[in-house]
Amino acid sequence: MAPRNCRGFTLIELLVALAVMAVMAGLSWRGIDGMVRAQAQVQARSDAVLTLQAGLSQWGADLDALLEIPTTTALDWDGRALRVTRRNTAEPGKGALVVAWTRRNIDGTGQWLRWQSAPLLTRGEWQTAWAQAAQWAQNPGDEERKLEVRITPLEQWSVFYYRNDSWSNPLSSDGSPIVPGGTPIVLPDGIRLVLTLPAEGAISGTLTRDWMRPTQGGNKS
Repeated sequence: MAPRNCRGFTLIELLVALAVMAVMAGLSWRGIDGMVRAQAQVQARSDAVLTLQAGLSQWGADLDALLEIPTTTALDWDGRALRVTRRNTAEPGKGALVVAWTRRNIDGTGQWLRWQSAPLLTRGEWQTAWAQAAQWAQNPGDEERKLEVRITPLEQWSVFYYRNDSWSNPLSSDGSPIVPGGTPIVLPDGIRLVLTLPAEGAISGTLTRDWMRPTQGGNKS
């Protein structure tokens, strides 16, 4: 019987096969890399949205818990920070709180920040915390920084008060009675928060959030 003719792969065929496999592997890697990058971007955006939502919810909760104590200030905007005297809803029996919101550059990036005092039981403690909140917004020390929380990167922000059926600059006069020291007795009916988020962030653009006092809201918007 004649011997069977056995033929293997030539070197050219082997090289072609290897080249095809290398191309396919490269395309697969690029596809996987693209999927990973897309997933990372979606996750970063999702985290940024959740963080911003939490910050806005906290902003609303602080205003909802506004506390008016005789001879103290419940709300103040000085152009740099918004300071609020609020109820301690987490531990009602342990005193009031002073919170403050501001924007500050940290490591070259603007950040929206929140500060909160320890529970306050006396007027002297309130006065100290109120002054500490102002100091934190202007030139914070290490002790003040320990009580701050970063909310989100922020390009700029502004605050408006709703008074006399219109939105106006909080620093402008609204004709309300004034107590010694220049603090308005009557709180605004609403507060408008305008945030400008950086273009390079996961979320960008301008965001407006209106808050109305629960007893004054009605049909106003």
